[in-house]
Amino acid sequence: MTKAGSKGGNLRDKLDGNELDLSLSDLNEVPVKELAALPKATILDLSCNKLTSLPAEFCGLTHLVKLDLSKNKLQQLPADFGRLVNLQHLDLLNNRLVTLPVSFAQLKSLKWLDLKDNPLDPALAKVAGDCLDEKQCKQCANKVLQHMKAVQADQERERQRRLEVEREAEKKREAKQRAKEAQERELRKREKAEEKERRRKEYDALKAAKREQEKKPKKETNQAPKSKSGSRPRKPPPRRHTRSWAVLKLLLLLLLCVAGGLVACRVTELRRQPLCTSVNAVYDNAVRALRGHDILQWVLQTDSQQ
Repeated sequence: MTKAGSKGGNLRDKLDGNELDLSLSDLNEVPVKELAALPKATILDLSCNKLTSLPAEFCGLTHLVKLDLSKNKLQQLPADFGRLVNLQHLDLLNNRLVTLPVSFAQLKSLKWLDLKDNPLDPALAKVAGDCLDEKQCKQCANKVLQHMKAVQADQERERQRRLEVEREAEKKREAKQRAKEAQERELRKREKAEEKERRRKEYDALKAAKREQEKKPKKETNQAPKSKSGSRPRKPPPRRHTRSWAVLKLLLLLLLCVAGGLVACRVTELRRQPLCTSVNAVYDNAVRALRGHDILQWVLQTDSQQ
């Protein structure tokens, strides 16, 4: 890439009063940084170079009053080209421009404009007309500014319309979301009520079943069920006193043991033993005492007669 600084020396050497001529410098790009350091250069000639575009930083050269960009290969201007609010004279002859940025409408100081020999959009080309003399170039500047202001207004209206559409769409989405949330809340509320009703019915059913169970034993106690034949109900079998029966068995066993020992002491040869002698003496005394009792004596006599 060739820059003015490397091809034609320092830019200050090219500065003549407030004019800076960089034409025919074989430039591929604009030395914006060096130009920004020369605010005195209000007239800038960049014609007859190889420029295909202007950097965004170029729009910061707001000190420019006259700018010649003719006979380059510019395909478009920066979006913020309208920041060059002090620009009065602009030559864009013989480039490759099709449209102009909307910000072009902000060039309120522009008095002279040449757009010949550019493949302009038909509507823009019709507005620009020919720039064959001073008067036509001034008319071109005025008409193009009015046209770009109208384009800017149309774009602003379109932007406002899109914003309004987006706001309406957002309102509809919010309303739809609120309706959905309200529906979900109503559904949860209904499900909760149904669940509560189901649990209440289960609770009532359990209480009813419990009352029926409590009434059933009372009926069985108060009213004995009648048999199918109409006969009186059987009495329940007497309860067995298992513990008393065991005690009675034990007493009978003890009596048998005593009786067996008494017989052994009176009949067998063991009667001479000291223990048996004592047992026989107790038995004889008991028999004499019982015979002295009238009722028992009568029972014994009856028994002996038989």
